Amino acid sequence: MLTLLDVSVLLPLSWPNHQFHHCAAAYMKQWQGRWATCAITQLGFIRLSSTPKVVGVTISPIDAQRLLHRMTSGPRHQYIEALGPPDGEILGAHFGRILGPRQTTDAYLVALAEREGAEFATFDTKLAALSASVHVLDPSMV
Repeated sequence: MLTLLDVSVLLPLSWPNHQFHHCAAAYMKQWQGRWATCAITQLGFIRLSSTPKVVGVTISPIDAQRLLHRMTSGPRHQYIEALGPPDGEILGAHFGRILGPRQTTDAYLVALAEREGAEFATFDTKLAALSASVHVLDPSMV
């Protein structure tokens, strides 16, 4: 089984000072399959990791990229290629379920996970309405 990690999971997984770190780490510890990232989640990770207000420290985007590289260099990680232009039938179905324009990227990521036969792991509870393949992590379960 494969899970595509949302930035909301990828970020706390690598930052021990993040409020959801323990939950993300516990999820990955129990997860027996492979985990994935894509260009969108990797770029989001780099952007947010190099934002001091988000992670509580100052690091450069290149250092954030190096951290990401260390995380993704293991044998359980898989990089997923993009879907292509956001105009296909699969995307259209997800776009019809979004609550507003801020979920367009999320709908794309869910469609990408589904194409790979993967679940999409996130902390964003609103995304559960997009698809049965969305797995919402519950921080209170740690």
